[in-house]
This record gives sequence, C-alpha cells and structure tokens, in this order.
Amino acid sequence: MSEKLNPSLVRIEPWADSNLDLLRLINAPEMMEHLGGPETDEQILSRHKRYLEIGGRGTGRMFSIVLLPELEAVGSVGYWDSKWKEDRIYEIGWSILSPYQGRGIATAGVREAIISAAREHKHRYIHAFPSVNNPASNAVCRKLGFSLMHQCEFEYPPGNIMQCNNWRVDIDAAMGNGE
Repeated sequence: MSEKLNPSLVRIEPWADSNLDLLRLINAPEMMEHLGGPETDEQILSRHKRYLEIGGRGTGRMFSIVLLPELEAVGSVGYWDSKWKEDRIYEIGWSILSPYQGRGIATAGVREAIISAAREHKHRYIHAFPSVNNPASNAVCRKLGFSLMHQCEFEYPPGNIMQCNNWRVDIDAAMGNGE
C-alpha cells in the first residue's frame, strides 16, 4: 500500500474540457473492471460532454480530483440526481487512477463532493453503489460514515447487471449541515 496523503493536498475542480485525457485514462480495462469494462471512444466523448454539461443543468456536478501543489488530475468524482425506490437522492461515483490508489485520495475527494452536494440543500441522502467485489470503494464508504443499507442488483452500464452494496449517508448530518 502506498503512503497516505494529507487530505489538505487534495482538491476537487469542476470538470473541464481539459479532462478528456483523464477520462480516457480512467477508461483503462483495469480501472473499469467493476463497471462493466471499458467504453468505446464514442461513449467516452459522450460521457465527457455529459460531465461538462451536468452542472449547468442543475442535476449534479462532476469534478476532477487534483493533487496539490502540482495540480495533477488523478481521478474523478461526481454526484447526480437519481431515484432509489421512491426517494429522490443524489448518487455518487468516483475513480482514482491506479498509481494513486490506496493513499486516501478517493476518501478526500468524495468528502469534498459530499460537502458540495450539502451546500445545494437539494436531497437529504447521497447513495453509492459500489460492486460487492470492489473492496476499495466499499472502504471509502465506511470511512466517510455511510450506512450499508443492503446488497442489491444495479444496472451499470445499461444492459450490465451488477451485484452492489447500497451505501447511504444523510448529507447534512454527515457534513455538519454543509457548513
């Protein structure tokens, strides 16, 4: 395991045109193992466009995760409007490039994204649906105080059914009312 990073050296920045190369790196087979496999270049371009537009639609936010002081983009995190059962929620997802995993970067980036969601005062809960076979993402949820609701089937990408853990956190309670 790599040396843990000081969380103050991690920052999230709104998704930008310049993040297309980062998205292509995240699309590597080893990075997409728990998400149905790599996407085609056409799918990546479409995803990049959605990431650029989501904030302007008011349906969530996407960020690059950046290391300071170099301003090196090493991953992504985002949240978006979703519906789980009958509840309106935010869903959250993240990815950290392989050389940077195991250093606390995902935990720091996800914490910052939850703070951003709390500031919007739109939904009470944010859910994460990591594969039951993804110990690193499940560990991020535990570290950030998410409650494990249950295992469930989850479709991602469309046409691919995964066995996931449904983690949930009360955004305001977890982040001190977003302050």
